[in-house]
Amino acid sequence: MNLVRSELLKIRTTSTWWWLALGAFVSIALAFAFNAWYAVTVLGGDGAEFGASAQQSTPAAQAANIYTSGQYLGLMFVMLIGILMVTNEFFHQTATTTFLTTPRRTSVIVGKLVAASLLGFFFWLVTTLIDLAAGTIFLSLNDYGTQLGEWPVQRALLFNLLAYAIWTVLGVGIGTLITNQLGAVITAAVLYLIGTQVVGLLFLLLSNVLDSEAVLKWQVIWPAVASQVMIAEGTSEFTPSWWVGALVLIGYALVSGVVGVLLTRRRDIA
Repeated sequence: MNLVRSELLKIRTTSTWWWLALGAFVSIALAFAFNAWYAVTVLGGDGAEFGASAQQSTPAAQAANIYTSGQYLGLMFVMLIGILMVTNEFFHQTATTTFLTTPRRTSVIVGKLVAASLLGFFFWLVTTLIDLAAGTIFLSLNDYGTQLGEWPVQRALLFNLLAYAIWTVLGVGIGTLITNQLGAVITAAVLYLIGTQVVGLLFLLLSNVLDSEAVLKWQVIWPAVASQVMIAEGTSEFTPSWWVGALVLIGYALVSGVVGVLLTRRRDIA
């Protein structure tokens, strides 16, 4: 617990997380506005124009989408926090002091993983409270009700929490793999933002080559896609079930945590 508290102190005493929190807030505002417009369009009977299935055209499905607004960029921001928790040690040359104070490197990384998960929970809590406040007002004014008693909405909120916790863990894993702070941040951001679009394009081309739309379901192997799949309500021929996305993301978290511990135990710290 002392290691966890020290990691949280390191984050609180820097201004970086404030900037990331501000970015998350802006992304929520933009995403909520779009999701609200989309919900009105789909629930108004025009969902077919946007490829929405029957399951996705229900008030519960759209409420789940509204209550998780801002997830896409929010997950990137918590991933960057996880990266900074590790790379700051090398950037500010405090890694030697940290590992001399706590020679058991596994304990240090586990402390960072736990602290990262707590930060992920904090970001999820704040963003969810904002979404709930705005979402309940919006849905009630449009006579759809809050939909909070529906399981699809509850599942989306719970698995959104899982996504935030896992992406901070993934950030710690990336930080142990690429210790250069600038390199790790740029690489992770590019892979998340641009890589996701590239993966979608590649699978679209592959489906055309193989003449099989079922190939599109395999996009779920990309973690950013898996995060969206596991909170979405309703499946189609292009989207796997929500539990597939959850299993993929949990697998990434386990691999990332193990790799982070092994790399740190073997690495020479000057």
